[in-house]
Formats: sequence, C-alpha cells, structure tokens
Amino acid sequence: MINGDNGGSDTIVLSVDGVRKKIGRKWIIDDVTFDVREGEIFGFLGPNGAGKTTTIRMLVDLIRPSAGKITVCGYNVNKEPEKALQYVGSIVENPEVYTYLTGWENLQHFAYMQPGVGTDRIAEVVDIVRLDQRIHDKVSTYSLGMRQRLGIAQALLGRPRLLILDEPTNGLDPKGIKELREFIRRLADEGLAVFVSSHLLSEIQLLCDRVAIISKGRVLAVGGVEELVARNSPYVLWELEPIGSARALLGDRSDVQLLDPQDVILDDSIIAGMGPSSLVSLMDEELIPELVATLVAAEIEVRAVHKINPTLEQLFLKLTEGETID
Repeated sequence: MINGDNGGSDTIVLSVDGVRKKIGRKWIIDDVTFDVREGEIFGFLGPNGAGKTTTIRMLVDLIRPSAGKITVCGYNVNKEPEKALQYVGSIVENPEVYTYLTGWENLQHFAYMQPGVGTDRIAEVVDIVRLDQRIHDKVSTYSLGMRQRLGIAQALLGRPRLLILDEPTNGLDPKGIKELREFIRRLADEGLAVFVSSHLLSEIQLLCDRVAIISKGRVLAVGGVEELVARNSPYVLWELEPIGSARALLGDRSDVQLLDPQDVILDDSIIAGMGPSSLVSLMDEELIPELVATLVAAEIEVRAVHKINPTLEQLFLKLTEGETID
C-alpha cells in the first residue's frame, strides 16, 4: 500500500484501524486502515463494489465490523456508539428531507431529536450553508444543490467534529458542484474533519487534501493528493511535422518513451485537439528545451509542446490495474 502525508493538523478525529468485514465465507472488507484529521477533507475513492458503502456503514454503526477498530474522537464506535456518534454528522446516500415542509421546518423536526439544539443553532447552520434567503420556502421548490446544503445543515445541527458525505455531488450540475466544493472547503477551514466518498476523480483531486483508494475491499493507497499524484510522471504532448521523422528521432532516445495515445488517460478536451501530427511521450520535463533544439536542428517543425500534469485518475487506474470507477 502507498502511504503519504500532507502535513496539517495532527489531531485525529476518525481512526479506522485494521477493519475487516466478512459476509458468509467472503471477506468483503480486508484490513482497511486510515485516519481523518481535524480541518482536512479526506476523499474515499473506489469503483462500485469496492467496499466504500460498506465501510461508511461501519463508520456510523449501521453494521459492525468483523475485526478491527473504529474510533471517533477517541471513542470506539462499536463499544460506545452514543459517545462516538455525538461527534458525527452524516449524509449517507441522499439527504432525508420532507419536501412538503419548508427548510426551516425540516431543521426544526431534526433539532427536536437532539438535546441542546434550539432556534439559535438552527439559524446558525442556515447561515453556514447560506440558505437564509430560501429557508422558509418549501423544499419542493429547492434545486438539488439547495437540498444538499439543507441536508448538510441538518448534519451540522449537533455541532459535529466529523462530517461524512456519501457522493455529495451526485446529480449536481457544474455550477452546483463548484459551489458545494467551495462550501465544503470553508467548513474544513473552520476546523471540521470532512470525509467524502465519491467516484468523481477530478472533483476529488480539486477538493481533497488526502485520499484513500480502495479496490476489492482493500485500501491500496493513502496520502496527500499532490504527493500521490506526483508519483506519476507528467506526459508531454508534441505537435510535430513531419511526424514520421519526429517519431524516428524521439523513438531513438533512451530517455524518451513514446506512448500510444489510446493507452494514455487524457482529458477529453486534450484528445479533441490531437491530430495526425501529435505524439505523446513520457519523459523528464527538463529535457524539453534540449529536445526542441534537437528537433529544430533536424528541420522538424515544432508546432506545440504541452506538459500534461499527472492526475488522480491516472494513479487510480494504475493502482487498480485499469478498473473503472463507475
């Protein structure tokens, strides 16, 4: 398993230590270990069937692990669930809201179930999620993004130290995703530990400080997003003419690896711009100036050179041997 660290707060809010889950004769979760710290956004990535939902259900004591230990703020979730879960706010799958009530009435309903949560706290979480302009409207008139924010407001009522969000961007348009990303970052900046499960790799890369990648019930990598991504070398995309001569020249270099574009994970926007004069290479970016001079000296026209930074998607596919995230 790859491990990494991005620094930040040392205060561990959630600790998952050697957790395993057996159903029948099959281990569906096998030795899952990671920590989530105060003030960070922690991403939990994996394809369908990898064990994400099962792990999340164990975090909130909906099912019990067969082995291992889960603690929240030092309390064992299985042995002292009331003490541990008082520090947890969660949205597992979709927010549970009553569409025929107003947003405020929904929050009142959930506040009644939690001791010490009164009108002042309801008003406070409404301000946190920025629903003050629409909080007295019926939820049936809310956009999906507003319902997500109402669900998060509900999860924040009890002043948790850990917020668990299962696929929070599901169904949101790009604007809604961006707004939710900024909102979650603000919560983390205020000291909340946020655990996010998602299949949107590009969003996780933008959103999270650290991630755990899970496949077939096992965690393959845990660490800072930038550190883990940096373990993959950047691609260099060339636009060269004549392409045959360019391919021969670069192909003779031991320090340049030419790649088949079909084997490279690239953004759709980059693929759309590639033509018959495009080459993709794996190489040290510091070689670019020297190679440009060599190509020009060989009377090869260098129309463009692009360094394509590695992505979390590339790392994911490498670790899971091409397993899709869907």
